[in-house]
Amino acid sequence: MNTMTDSPEHIDRGTLAALYEETFKNIEEGTITEGRIIDILRDRVVVDIGYKSEGIIPIEQFSQQELETLSVNDTIQVYIEQREDAEGNLLLSKEKADKMKVWEELEVAHREGREIQGKIISRIKGGMMVDIGVKAFLPGSQIDLTPVRDMDALVGKTYSFKIIKVNHRRGNVVISRRALLEETRDRKRQTTLATLAEGQLIEGTVKNITDYGAFLDLGGIDGLLHITDISWGRVGHPSDMFSIGDTVEVLVLKYDRETGRISLGLKQKTPDPWTKVEEKYPKGSRVRGKVVSLTDYGAFVELEPGVEGLVHVSEMSWTHEVRHPSKVVSVGDVIETQVLHVDQQSRKISLGMKQTAPNPWDVIEARYPVGTRIEGKVKSVTDFGAFVGLEEGIDGLIHISDMSWTKHIKHPSELFKKGQTVQAVILRIDREKERLSLGYKQLTADPWESTIPARYHVGDVATGKVTKIADFGIFIELEDGVEGLIHVSELGMDSDVRLEETFSVGQDVTAKIVKVDCEERKIALSLWEYLKDVEQAQVHEFNAAQGNVDQSLGRAVPQQEEPSETE
Repeated sequence: MNTMTDSPEHIDRGTLAALYEETFKNIEEGTITEGRIIDILRDRVVVDIGYKSEGIIPIEQFSQQELETLSVNDTIQVYIEQREDAEGNLLLSKEKADKMKVWEELEVAHREGREIQGKIISRIKGGMMVDIGVKAFLPGSQIDLTPVRDMDALVGKTYSFKIIKVNHRRGNVVISRRALLEETRDRKRQTTLATLAEGQLIEGTVKNITDYGAFLDLGGIDGLLHITDISWGRVGHPSDMFSIGDTVEVLVLKYDRETGRISLGLKQKTPDPWTKVEEKYPKGSRVRGKVVSLTDYGAFVELEPGVEGLVHVSEMSWTHEVRHPSKVVSVGDVIETQVLHVDQQSRKISLGMKQTAPNPWDVIEARYPVGTRIEGKVKSVTDFGAFVGLEEGIDGLIHISDMSWTKHIKHPSELFKKGQTVQAVILRIDREKERLSLGYKQLTADPWESTIPARYHVGDVATGKVTKIADFGIFIELEDGVEGLIHVSELGMDSDVRLEETFSVGQDVTAKIVKVDCEERKIALSLWEYLKDVEQAQVHEFNAAQGNVDQSLGRAVPQQEEPSETE
């Protein structure tokens, strides 16, 4: 007979007291038991746990979501805080019951090595704080297989973890994500190694990128895709082709089981385009391509994926001196070129841009015969001459030696300035070297063949201005721009006398012509000879004035001899 079902009037007080003691002897403070909800009020939930009085749980211990689904007669786990309060109610806690249940589950998961789910809630010193029902510590070294650069980006994300340490009494739980990743990696590695073979196509995830290639995770084991095996063409840097996390299908080129090294290839998935370049791009053919890169010496043009040719700077223009390819083309330009040379073995193709247009030097001789007088602007002035533009891209050089018949030109800037319009005469055309020589002095007749021999004779006296003072003498400009040189030996001066102290540029000087060499184009003057002639003339004039000549007798009167020293 079940005494609990009997009517109270049939039970005496002693039996009733014993019955209560037997029923509630296991209800102790600090333990968890099961209870039935008998009422849901505004500030509390009333629960029956079979005690003589009802249990009370504050409404704040239930979430809004739980309250929306909570109903009378629902069964829940509760924690006994206190058997009875001052009003005789049994104080219960749902929060503590939940936490104790969580701790029990964590201890079981730790013992059995099971995974748990958790949400990273904050970053703290040394790692992260994770919500797994209770707060757990995730050390920074246990977050991933590799160091995490941006730990703040993980906050709010949910992952699977493994418990590596739990202490309920201290409320301490340490978890690891890396342990799970290592287990997964090891399982994948064993599967990959069992099936891996050279020549096999396999998918991998880009794990790391270096200057010399990309490392791919093939499933627990890494392989290297070297930069030379990425493309048949030229690859500037692996990062131009891949990003971390990309999935790439590659070919296993080599697998060394002893060292565990795996070499991968991407370009090997397609045929080598260079095997037929001589057939596809014969010498002299015209092709279009895209400029993919520029260097100091030229531009690389992609003719097809994996096949590039080089347009050297010297092959970019017939008429302009291209100092850098960027002055003519830019990366991304599609240009037309002509194949100049193909070296299939060295995987090189030489291209030319200027060959797609007529060469103006082919008709230069017909347009500008030798002796033609032209007019153009001075493009530039150098130490050795002046460049004059005849037409777009065609320049001619007036050499310093062809600037004057008679003047000594020290620098072309004495006659020409950049932008100045000048006339000149075509002297020579070098078709092969693409050079055109001009003459400025040839605009007039050579005075050394026409006027100078008739105007200047040995023994003549000439006057001019000092144009230059040198160590070996002074230059004198005579009329019509003709220069003569008075050598130091013809100055009649002591050797220790400085010429700059005696003469100055622009000073008028009269001298005697002692030599006229039309072949060497030189006129030699002598100041000493001139001064000697002047002195002799003066003596003669003096003697003529003082001479005892008997004009009336027509005979000379003897001069009185000077007395000797003995007299």
